[in-house]
Amino acid sequence: MDNSELDRLREAYKQAVERWIAAIRTEENLATADHHIPAVDVWEEAGFSEEEARAKAKDARRDYEDALRKVNFNF
Repeated sequence: MDNSELDRLREAYKQAVERWIAAIRTEENLATADHHIPAVDVWEEAGFSEEEARAKAKDARRDYEDALRKVNFNF
């Protein structure tokens, strides 16, 4: 595996983390003083989106770490 593949995996991880951060901020911004059910439902849906973004960031991190282990430790 060459450095360009490691760079690609690192960049994919960084982009996934940025999407996760954006999802967290979206969820946070939806926690308003509007205590009505429709507003709470939108906020809850944003929470599901945040969880999905987190999972994708964790997957991207795992892929990058696995590649680093393969390059540096041959496993």
